[in-house]
Amino acid sequence: MDLIDRFIERYRREFDFFDQAARLAHGQLDSALASSGIQAMVTYRAKRPDRLEQKLRQRDKSKNYKNTQDIYDDIVDFAGVRVALYFPGAREEVDKVIQANFDIAGKPKKFPQASSTPTYEKRFSGYWATHYRVRLRDHYLQTPQKRYSDAVIEIQVASVLMHAWSEVEHDLVYKPLQGSLSEDEYAILDELNGLVLAGEIALERLQRAIASRVAREGTPFTSHYELAAFLQRCAAPILQAEVNESALGRVDALYELLVRLELNTPEHVRPFISAIHPDVEKRTISDQLVDQILESDPTRYRVYAGVRRKYEHDPKVLGSNAEPLKHEEAVLGAFMRKWIELEQHISAALKSQGMEGPQFITNRSVLERFVGIEPEMRREIDRIRMVRNKAVHGREQIDVSELKEATRLLKRILRHLRDGNEPIAIVDA
Repeated sequence: MDLIDRFIERYRREFDFFDQAARLAHGQLDSALASSGIQAMVTYRAKRPDRLEQKLRQRDKSKNYKNTQDIYDDIVDFAGVRVALYFPGAREEVDKVIQANFDIAGKPKKFPQASSTPTYEKRFSGYWATHYRVRLRDHYLQTPQKRYSDAVIEIQVASVLMHAWSEVEHDLVYKPLQGSLSEDEYAILDELNGLVLAGEIALERLQRAIASRVAREGTPFTSHYELAAFLQRCAAPILQAEVNESALGRVDALYELLVRLELNTPEHVRPFISAIHPDVEKRTISDQLVDQILESDPTRYRVYAGVRRKYEHDPKVLGSNAEPLKHEEAVLGAFMRKWIELEQHISAALKSQGMEGPQFITNRSVLERFVGIEPEMRREIDRIRMVRNKAVHGREQIDVSELKEATRLLKRILRHLRDGNEPIAIVDA
């Protein structure tokens, strides 16, 4: 039994480890791309032992492996994830998503590489893609999964068309099962590559055409991908920067809310975008839009509660849980009515002094000076705001007792403000 035989025997025992590492990376990346509105097919695999053995014997001719560590250092794709993009123009956005969600092991490898020598004479440039070597971040993993953070995973990013062509070319040229290819066969592969490159140009034009259609007034967004593209284009001038995945937030949940409220058109969404705050690290664009939608009509919260449950990591199941859910929604609804009442009170007080906009409502010195909110009460409002943000945008189960206590405090704060200030029209609870 030679070195490669021994390594393959060892790899068969480790196969499940690499397969699970690839599965975890796939789940994390697929979710991040979908929530940010990037259209792609994401797949994963651990390298098959028979394919690995074939690759090792081929590479051993030039690498001359001395021990198993040489093989581990040479092979980077024991665990692999493939991102097949619908639109090649999304490569930069995918790069940001990968950088934000994984630890990068080494510089990404971009193809085609000028330094590499083609296997055959080509007229076209060949394989266009970016390969990343990454590790799962420990804090994203549950305790039993933390051992998978040691695995190096290769993520390949290319267009759907390019991935299809590369599969054909790779298997025919590098893994010939029926002898070496003829000159005509190489020419046909090159011709197909030219068609793929032309197809990528067509896909980029299609992406621009879709963006133009979506921007027209009265045209509903047909998916959260279209909504994400619209938000990126409209929010960029406000943020004075490119809008990446972390700035967008959960576009899928926002889209679901807009559809249920029949607000999923550019003319309905554009006014909300114009009021967003540029500090998207504290509150994403999606979170800010959800806040504005709920604040404009408190009755919409019941709709959002259903959307929120759908996108929780551990969704609740109706049936035996129906009564607890109704109670939770009632408590949350009572809290939101009082919170909106407080914000309306503060907004009206500020407006009477010529100050309008979200930047004033959360400004501590403004609240103390112009609304008459004492420092201790202002700190209490800040704490309640955190409860509110967790209830609206959090992924954990709602703490009913915490909401009840926050509602009680809101009532007390409102009574104090009403008694101490000139009466202001406030929506009744």
